[in-house]
Amino acid sequence: MQLALNPLASRQVAVIGAGAGGLVAARELRREGHKVVVFERGDQVGGTWVYTPKVESDLLGLHPDRTTVHSSMYQSLRTNLPRESMGFRDFPFVAKEEDEERDPRRFPGHTEVLRYLKDFASEFGISEIVRFETEVMVVDSVEGGKWKVKSKSKGGDGVDDEIYDAVVVCNGHYTEPRIAEIPGIISWKGKQFHSHNYRNPEPFRDQVVILIGGAASSADISRELAGVAKEVHIASRSVADEAFGKQPGYDNMWLHSMIKSAHDDGSVAFQDGSVVVADIILHCTGYKYHFPFLETNGIVTVDDNRVGPLYKHVFPPALAPSLSFVGLPWKVVPFPEFEFQSKWIAGLLSNRIALPSKEEMMEDIKAFYSLLEASGIPKRYTHNLGDCQFEYNDWLAALCGCPVSEEWRKKMYLEVSKNRHARPETYRDEWEDDHLVLQAHEDFKKYTLNGITKK
Repeated sequence: MQLALNPLASRQVAVIGAGAGGLVAARELRREGHKVVVFERGDQVGGTWVYTPKVESDLLGLHPDRTTVHSSMYQSLRTNLPRESMGFRDFPFVAKEEDEERDPRRFPGHTEVLRYLKDFASEFGISEIVRFETEVMVVDSVEGGKWKVKSKSKGGDGVDDEIYDAVVVCNGHYTEPRIAEIPGIISWKGKQFHSHNYRNPEPFRDQVVILIGGAASSADISRELAGVAKEVHIASRSVADEAFGKQPGYDNMWLHSMIKSAHDDGSVAFQDGSVVVADIILHCTGYKYHFPFLETNGIVTVDDNRVGPLYKHVFPPALAPSLSFVGLPWKVVPFPEFEFQSKWIAGLLSNRIALPSKEEMMEDIKAFYSLLEASGIPKRYTHNLGDCQFEYNDWLAALCGCPVSEEWRKKMYLEVSKNRHARPETYRDEWEDDHLVLQAHEDFKKYTLNGITKK
């Protein structure tokens, strides 16, 4: 651990967003002795886990003046990670079976996750420092390494200007859709949606639907659509050729290579030579990192979904540690990772931990980018941690002087991944890792006995 030599400091810190990242960041900052204000444009905590049936006025999510909806939750969504692995270290995500309104399933629905986050905010007194229905308009650096935060509250008069020692950006990355580029799409006459605006299958009833994408949301939504749509055709770049064709267990679902072109007669051609006349194209193609409020004079940029330059996905060297980001990595177990990142940020701001020099951080970033390039990994996958997430988390833990990720949590992630591949339809309800669940609950008892959490 790189310890700082300066006296401990208490900072005034603005946290942007009251989703899972913002909530745990606020808690860790307060634990470290900082004074915190959390800005949240919604009317409750939970961020992307706050489900709404509302969709945007532009169903593709491209028009700059569209009515924006923050959440991308669909009505039937269940977690694709088990609750044991999802929870924060000292506030386990356990089933509340004594409460009939709670969802006790191991892979619960989105409402249960939101309730967990609300319980967390209540337990640690976070809600009282959140300014709800307050949108951050501008975050701009000012003299002395401080930050001016301009915000506007719903029903308020004008814009409030405040100065903070540091800003932690936790605004999530599931709001600004990325769209597949399809030659000829301008003259194609069908409807287009992005999965950000998918809530339930009814709008797709009796339609021929082409769904683009191969990630978790695509898998869930395609199966749900197969129950009501006339035909479901999935275009994916990540599937082996031998998997193409009609999908086992379905009379109306086919897997294709990526789309080659769209045509004004309603047809869509795929790279494998097949052609489908479709009514709707549904883009399950992910999201863009988007920080419209952040002004850094070009120091921090978003280039092909790479937010950079960032040291270890958190700090821009030229503005560290007063500006930081929580929650950029993806293909990870998110909540525990947010917690490790937040502990690091809080410790740095109090001078308990030190960063390398700006030059050393930039060298590290350049080496990381070079490694990605040499490995043939596209720029847009910069923040995809995937298989190295636990190595990253343990590196953060060592810096912060806290315990590394539990072995059962690492093994559980691998077991669930294998089970999801083997049982894509039923992995949420059939599994063979009960021994790891038992180990998790033994640890949860220790946390309670140690008095870390009251619940």
